[in-house]
Amino acid sequence: MELCQISGQLAFKSGHLPRSSVIRMTCAPDVKSRNRMFIAGMGFVGQALTLDLKKQGWDVSGTCTSSTKKKRLEEEMGFDMYLFDANEPDVTTMDVMKFHTHMVVSIPPISGVGDPMLQHEQLLRKALLGGNLQWLCYLSSTSVYGDCDGAWVDEDYPPNPTREVGKLRLAAEKGWLHLGQSLGISTKVFRLGGIYGPGRSAVDTIIKQEALSKSQRMRGYRQFTSRIHVEDICQAIEASICTASSREIYNIVDDDPAPREAVFEYARDLVDKKWPGWIKQASEQRESTVTVMKDGSMGEKRVCNARMKKELGLRLLHPSYRSGLQSIIDQMDKPISTCHCS
Repeated sequence: MELCQISGQLAFKSGHLPRSSVIRMTCAPDVKSRNRMFIAGMGFVGQALTLDLKKQGWDVSGTCTSSTKKKRLEEEMGFDMYLFDANEPDVTTMDVMKFHTHMVVSIPPISGVGDPMLQHEQLLRKALLGGNLQWLCYLSSTSVYGDCDGAWVDEDYPPNPTREVGKLRLAAEKGWLHLGQSLGISTKVFRLGGIYGPGRSAVDTIIKQEALSKSQRMRGYRQFTSRIHVEDICQAIEASICTASSREIYNIVDDDPAPREAVFEYARDLVDKKWPGWIKQASEQRESTVTVMKDGSMGEKRVCNARMKKELGLRLLHPSYRSGLQSIIDQMDKPISTCHCS
């Protein structure tokens, strides 16, 4: 496969990656042409992506909202962090973005506010104008599709969110696409399914034997729930960076929109087989899932990932929750779940 180097970015002249490929990128040693990623919102996905990119030689910086988290990520993880206050954004934090070649936005919208960064669009535009940014990706959600009565939906399906979170996500998508395009930056929107991974999965919930929240119990009513392992999100981001595509929006989900209860049943079996007798509240968790009355539309839909596979050439590491959960429990030596990725 022929590669070409463009301002420190690897692009595939063939237009997409082969399905059998594992996405890995290299950087030129010259500091001036080095790939630099800025992650706005260093949460679960951001931290996983940072660790992956740093292994590949990237410079990565990001934002968080608290001094405590900033200190922990810097001292324990070695991350380069900046504080971002949605009410009073630091000009220094905004200005540093322009020195990066790539940017991922992983900040959820706020009720009554919208996207925390886009509310300061003029300041953001001024900071990015004339900078080094070549590529931008906003991490959205499949919630923008709303309730589709269980139909399969692809990226061309008209979004029709009925809940506030979906409406705010859709507005943020439009805002980031407009901003990026107006600045001449290649801009993508990834509509993610439910995110899971080590420390944040059905296996972890069962091991911790936590009572399910109301929203978790309500989701138990869904026939279909699209999800995606965090490792595959990172794969998709890296594939998009390396792939020339005129498309703007991609669904990032696995192949199996299984009901939540099926996922938890499988997770219980995994835990019980590896640590017999550990589960004490399985019956209580199961009962609390199925006895909550359905509260209006639960956004029934099956989300199609054909464009992601075809145009990004992505071969999922975890095409279903089964391989994803198996991988998670295989990494555990003891039935103790710890995750600091919030």
